[in-house]
Amino acid sequence: MATIKVRLLVIVLLTLLPLCSVQSHQKQSVDDEFGPVVRAYLGYLRDEQEVVDDRVSRREISPTYYRRNSNRIKALRQMAIRLARESHNDYLPELEAVAPTEFGLLFEHPPVAANLKVGEVIANKFRYLGSVRSVEVFYCFARLDPYEQSELDQKSSKTAAVPDPGQVKAGTRSRRIGPQR
Repeated sequence: MATIKVRLLVIVLLTLLPLCSVQSHQKQSVDDEFGPVVRAYLGYLRDEQEVVDDRVSRREISPTYYRRNSNRIKALRQMAIRLARESHNDYLPELEAVAPTEFGLLFEHPPVAANLKVGEVIANKFRYLGSVRSVEVFYCFARLDPYEQSELDQKSSKTAAVPDPGQVKAGTRSRRIGPQR
């Protein structure tokens, strides 16, 4: 009887081992598709998910908070993979994923979600990348690097400083040229 149980246990283990190796192989092949920077970011997101899982298991966070953050991590992962595949580049900008109710966390004057256009720069700080549905909809933004931000600030200050030639400034008058004395 004991040998039958041992044999049955061995058979079960042998049937489960290939399944475990297939899953780890699939994860490995997805990671192999990308360079070290993208792989590191995907690893960071896996670590973040583990932290959230741990905190919910200890009842440190509410189930609602857990769901929102798990969905946000999934959305960030989807966007990172999409960007890496589209660009064929081992670079990712700093990504932010927010639900429509969280726009105030990123923007002083939150934009209207329905009016966002992919590639649009908002507040000279973020570029809108698109939305991702991960149970709920998250809007993904890339934080502009400091060089892009200063370039946009300079362009906007130059356009504000250059007066329109057809417009006369208030408070000034043309110089009167008269006979010299």
